[in-house]
Amino acid sequence: MKKITIAIDGFSSTGKSTLAKQLATKLGYVYVDTGAMYRAVTYYMMQNGWVTDNALDKEAIVNALPNVKLHFQFNAELGFAEMYLNGVCVEQEIRTLEVSRFVSKIAEISEVRAKLVEQQQEMGKEKAIVMDGRDIGTVVFPDAELKLFMTASAETRAKRRFDELVEKGQHVTFAEVLQNVQERDYIDTNREDSPLVKASSAIEIDNSSMSKTEQFELVLQMVQDVVNR
Repeated sequence: MKKITIAIDGFSSTGKSTLAKQLATKLGYVYVDTGAMYRAVTYYMMQNGWVTDNALDKEAIVNALPNVKLHFQFNAELGFAEMYLNGVCVEQEIRTLEVSRFVSKIAEISEVRAKLVEQQQEMGKEKAIVMDGRDIGTVVFPDAELKLFMTASAETRAKRRFDELVEKGQHVTFAEVLQNVQERDYIDTNREDSPLVKASSAIEIDNSSMSKTEQFELVLQMVQDVVNR
């Protein structure tokens, strides 16, 4: 069977990662969560005090990039690969609202994007990969055989994110999560370097009122159509 590259872009909390994991499992493809990579870099910079509510030390962040070693390691019990930062699993630490507050600001830095895009392109050289993020179909894999652009209302996405965080035991309010979603939308779509935009050849999917199963079956058919061309 022909192997392809599947690029999934879209706004935060649209279920990109969930869909990508489903597809990778079904197809036997490699799954790469680029959002986790940006979150891990953000977490590292936060730990060192270079990004706070009051300031962002861009020079220190850029100088520290060579010290940031990222890799994914498959966890058989969970059924997906976890994010490791300098040899330590940080999968739980990078999923907090606190990291979410700063990740779009770190992702605005061109040097950060250049470092991670280079790694992402290397991962996809052999195809048979599903990658999700903000610039996969436009920058990382502009020639991907299937490009998807996920969207949903801000309120719907905030509710999903809020439920997810509460289930993990984090103490947040819906208002906080909604504000974070809206702020990230603005930063992601207005940054100078690789802003979030729909690739010209991408298929837009508004999943505001779509179940995970409905979405998966819809996209799986799209994959099969592309593979069988």
